[in-house]
Amino acid sequence: MRSPYDLTMKKNDSLWKGILENVCDDFLRFFFKDADTLFDLRKGFGFLDKELDQLFPADDGPAPKFVDKLVRVYTRKGKEEWILVHIEIQGYEDRNFAQRLFTYFYRILDKYHRPVTTIVIFSDPNKNYYPTEYTYDFLGTKCHFQFNTYKIIDQDEKDLEKNSNPFAFVIHAVLLAIKGKKMDDESLYKSKYWLAKSLLRRQLPKKKISDLLIFLRQYVKFANKNFNVKFDTAIQTLTENKKTMGIRELVLHQAKQEGVQEGLQKGLEKAQTRVVKNLLADGRFTMPEIAGISGVTENFVRKIKRSLKK
Repeated sequence: MRSPYDLTMKKNDSLWKGILENVCDDFLRFFFKDADTLFDLRKGFGFLDKELDQLFPADDGPAPKFVDKLVRVYTRKGKEEWILVHIEIQGYEDRNFAQRLFTYFYRILDKYHRPVTTIVIFSDPNKNYYPTEYTYDFLGTKCHFQFNTYKIIDQDEKDLEKNSNPFAFVIHAVLLAIKGKKMDDESLYKSKYWLAKSLLRRQLPKKKISDLLIFLRQYVKFANKNFNVKFDTAIQTLTENKKTMGIRELVLHQAKQEGVQEGLQKGLEKAQTRVVKNLLADGRFTMPEIAGISGVTENFVRKIKRSLKK
């Protein structure tokens, strides 16, 4: 039986995948100060998740990775010049992580023969866990692999507040989730509500605010589910006042309210099923996005999708 920890990791996996696609331009600007000079962000991005899965088939053994993305990014050198950005979100301690990352790197490089840069975001709570390189040295044969790293638990909240880049908000939300494990629900609610309110004050496109708000709502969790209702109600009021509520918030809020009114787990599952069906019918959202929005696993979404074809 899958543990609650595994289920949490699975949901966080979907949320990370969705937000990395939705704010990929902000992600690059967050990690590369000269991103607009290096990359042609107007051309968009290619997300090579299926190709990445093929490089690491299931028969390689249980996949220890949390979530990773392989992104094709166009540069400003020529019309078809592009490079690959490998993004790894590491949410737990793994003593073989650096070696595993090196394996990812050389397989990607061997397949595409394109420049590759690797960025690792550590979302675990252990400040002492921070691998930054992999070195192989055997009988005169040496190899040194160093990668870009970013440790969320080490970040300063005030610096994140001042940072206007939308991806700084993502980092701030994850930092709150880490610290929230040691907070009571009332304190966590106040911090989460303040963060949502600060987001709505930003001059950002409506869709981007929507995506970031969904990430915050799903990633930062309360122990008492009643606080979810309290948060939803408060956010509904804020978004209506700001006129920024989009279709996804409306659908999500409706589903949660229906679940609460029915008062049982079956009611919540029924509401989540309705959300998934609505988003599948809309046709604009990816599988990870639907899972993140509705608070279910991707397997749950696939199951509903199969049932619609019958």
